Amino acid sequence: MQVEPLTDDFEANCARFLPEATAQGCVWALQGEEGFALCESERHPQTDVMPFWSLQAFAEVHAGGEWSGYQPVAIALEEFMDDWLTGMHEDVLLVGINWNGALEGVELEPLDLLEQLEQALS
Repeated sequence: MQVEPLTDDFEANCARFLPEATAQGCVWALQGEEGFALCESERHPQTDVMPFWSLQAFAEVHAGGEWSGYQPVAIALEEFMDDWLTGMHEDVLLVGINWNGALEGVELEPLDLLEQLEQALS
């Protein structure tokens, strides 16, 4: 199946996240020996962002360069909603949604994404 790549339209990339993730029942992150991939927020100094993607192919694009040695891993949507997002909120981390090849895109509060996922699934 040919998948349309992510673009410079951050809002469009973000809009793809919910339907694609809920259809698959998982989200994708990058994991290495040090843990999960993080980077600094573009908008909030002293805050880290953990990027997630709706499709494995999108995560694979970033498993190189600074993140060589990282592998895409699936996180079940239920676990992501129940454990990850609340934990990220407590750890003051932001969520990066479907970042493009230049590692650019929407940064969200974890609880805002949780609310969107709950609405999408109800």
